[in-house]
Order: sequence, then structure tokens, then C-alpha cells
Amino acid sequence: MLELVPITEGIGTEVRGIDVTRPVSDVDLERIYQAWIDTTILVFRGQDMTPTQHVEFTRHFGEVFTYTRSQFNDDEHPEILILSNITRDGKPIGSAYSGRVWHSDGAYLTDPPVGSMLYAREVPPEGGDTWYGNMMAAYDALPPAVQERIADLKVVISRVQSRPYNYPDRPAPTEKERAEWVDVTHPLVRVHEVSGRKALYAGGNVPWRIEGLSEDESAPLITFLQEFSVQPRFTYCHRWSVGDIVLWDNRSAMHRATYYDHVKHRRLMHRTTISGVRSAAGTGSEA
Repeated sequence: MLELVPITEGIGTEVRGIDVTRPVSDVDLERIYQAWIDTTILVFRGQDMTPTQHVEFTRHFGEVFTYTRSQFNDDEHPEILILSNITRDGKPIGSAYSGRVWHSDGAYLTDPPVGSMLYAREVPPEGGDTWYGNMMAAYDALPPAVQERIADLKVVISRVQSRPYNYPDRPAPTEKERAEWVDVTHPLVRVHEVSGRKALYAGGNVPWRIEGLSEDESAPLITFLQEFSVQPRFTYCHRWSVGDIVLWDNRSAMHRATYYDHVKHRRLMHRTTISGVRSAAGTGSEA
């Protein structure tokens, strides 16, 4: 029997009582989908999915699309992005590490992805956890004066600006990357297209520029919002076990990975990405 159990008061739902590789009733799917919209992340434990089943299960929540880093896509299932430190024939099979700062996936895109589903196939004995934060709850908790202050502001997301903050060990962007990585602008307060709820969209650690404000005004405001939004009351740390699935709503959540000893231990995660809202039948349609 399906059970929907709150993870914390501020974020997340654990889904119990279903096997995601078997048919799930429309009624149960609607309950699960609504819990995702309402609480921004879902956790499923003890699942045993093939790559094909992973892709098919993801489609219940929206349109699945192939992620941009094609060199790390699964050969037979390009919809799956491999996150791993494992090498084969001297070459990495996946992205060894990424996202170790608070962020929303694809914020540098004009149309960021709706969500992602991450599935644990191999995990280290310690580390390699993932933190999640509920940006709807963070927005709701802001003082009314701050909500009013940021209501119509827009944030400028720059991949070039983010490089030294997010990947200080990597070289500066090349001229080609600078030309390709065009700045994009998003509302600082994002309205969820399904629920209509408002969420902060301020990124995690880069002092983004706010359109129309000076740097002296912009940086302190962005920094305050970023620090406010990841207080313990809005966040949850998922400690992975093999067979765990976490689905997060990129419109209302931030997340970040944590370190692990990639020399001593292996980690293998499969991720699918959702690009658009689902159809009424739950099979997905483009936004």
C-alpha cells in the first residue's frame, strides 16, 4: 500500500509501498506527483531499476531529454547521464564530480530543466551525500518587506562569472567558452507553473548581479537571500544507499553534492533530466 511520509517539516516526501518497476495505478501516480509538486523532492528506497525502467519511470513526471554532456551519457540509453569516478580502459565513464555548491540545474539556460531523477547504483561507505533545499519554504519565510523588495527583480546568471566560484581548480574560461556562454536573466522570484507558489531563484554561492541595481546594492541582497535559503529548517541531507532514487523539482529546489574519497571508493549514479511538464496522462509533454 502506498505511503507518503514527510521527510522533514520543511522539505521532502518519502514514497513507500511501491515497486517503481511494476505498474503503478493512476490514483497512486497522482498522489505521488502531487507530493513532488508540494514538497519539492521525493525519496524512493530499495529500488532495482534497469536503465530502460529508469527512463520509463521518469516519464511519469515529465518529458525526458538528453543532457548536454553527451560524452557521459549511457551508450544505450542517452537519456541517462552517468555520474561516476569509475574509469574503463583508462577513461572516465562519467562525470567524476560536479555540483558541490548550492545550485539549481541549468540556471544558465533560457529554459532550465523542470527536474531530475538520480538513482544510486554504487555508493561509497561515507560521503557522496546530497543536500536539498526547499526554495518555496524559504520564500514564504522571508519578511514581507523583503518579499516586496524582490518581487519584480531579475537576476543575471553568468557561467563565466560562476567558474572561479564553482570550479576554482579548473582553468579560466576560454575565448570560445566566453563567446558561447551568453548571460541569461531569470526572475528572482520564480512562480511554479503547476502550483502557482513562489520560490527564490537566487543561486547558491555566486554573488549574481541583479538587473538594474548597482553592485553595491546587488551583492549584499543576493548574498542575504542565498544564505537565508539554506538554513537547516529548509534543507535535508540524503545519505545514499544502493537502490535509492531521489526526484527533485528544479523549479522549487536547490541542491549540492558532498565530497567523498574518490581514490579509495567507487560511486556510480544514473541521472535522468526532465525538460517539460507532463501530459494529463503522466507520460510527459513539452513545456
